Amino acid sequence: MKRIRAGVFGGSGYAGLDLVEILAGHPQIDLVFATSNSYVGEPAPGTDLYFVSPAEVSLADVAVIFLALPHKASAVVAKRGVETGIKVVDLSADLRLDTPEAYARSYDTPHPHPELLPTPYGLPEINRARIRHADIVATPGCYPTTALLGLYPLLRFAALERGVPIIVDAKSGVTGAGRKPSLTTHFAEVYGNLIPYKTGRSHRHVGELEQEAHKLDGDMGPVIFCPHLLPVDRGLMASIYVQLNDSMASDELHDAYAEVFAGEALVDVLPPGEQSTLKHAVKTNKCVISITPVLERYAHITSVTDNLRKGAASQAVQNMNLMFGVDETLGLI
Repeated sequence: MKRIRAGVFGGSGYAGLDLVEILAGHPQIDLVFATSNSYVGEPAPGTDLYFVSPAEVSLADVAVIFLALPHKASAVVAKRGVETGIKVVDLSADLRLDTPEAYARSYDTPHPHPELLPTPYGLPEINRARIRHADIVATPGCYPTTALLGLYPLLRFAALERGVPIIVDAKSGVTGAGRKPSLTTHFAEVYGNLIPYKTGRSHRHVGELEQEAHKLDGDMGPVIFCPHLLPVDRGLMASIYVQLNDSMASDELHDAYAEVFAGEALVDVLPPGEQSTLKHAVKTNKCVISITPVLERYAHITSVTDNLRKGAASQAVQNMNLMFGVDETLGLI
């Protein structure tokens, strides 16, 4: 089995640390470097490596790079990777939107390298065919990953009432805000509290979520997205409220979800009557989904992930496995 030499940019952030941990235990990966601007010279946990400055690494030394970098910075390194002829797995927002215009609307800045767009959207359970053997992939955000997997069977079967809003009430642990401290993520602010932010349609991930959902069902209604900051370190729960059309009743949903996700090693659909919780998914690489019929045409879906794993690092590795044509779950289960 041929070894794959990999490097991580942004290895000292929360998602980057999980990525380094997963890659260090991956049976086919040789982790060559992990970069950091803030922790140069300090050990990269779980490895024999030390964090190095991005300026010190050579892309010619690796076959794939993972970019756990802020938006705007990530596309610059992605461009270098493409020009070097290596594979690129981006964990930032830079490559998730299909057009530079959509990127500018969501991030209030021009795209650094619009020629890279559109890039395959790295949600394997939906886009596996596009990801397999691709040279560059955009790993989705944690909120869109969790919401899209929760909605996927409904979108695939066009079971949603046309034009009716979809409510995604989501709650994430504070690691979703990144490692750099701020007033809103300070312990004294978060502890014993539940904080909504950028509610309605103002969060940047709404564009990404609707873009990918519309590819599956162009008649779906707008998304009302209400994220909250949970006083926990990790884990993400999306409570999704939908109105169904007359093609499917709410008591038929569980069978539809079981059919769509049959054989998906990293998605679990819980038995009827059981509710998914953070503990089902935290520190795993899975999405765990429960379905609750409400009335005949109304349903509640709970979709749960670890925001740093299936919502970021482990999904990036899942994408990498597909890109190199190896077992998709290698190093993940």
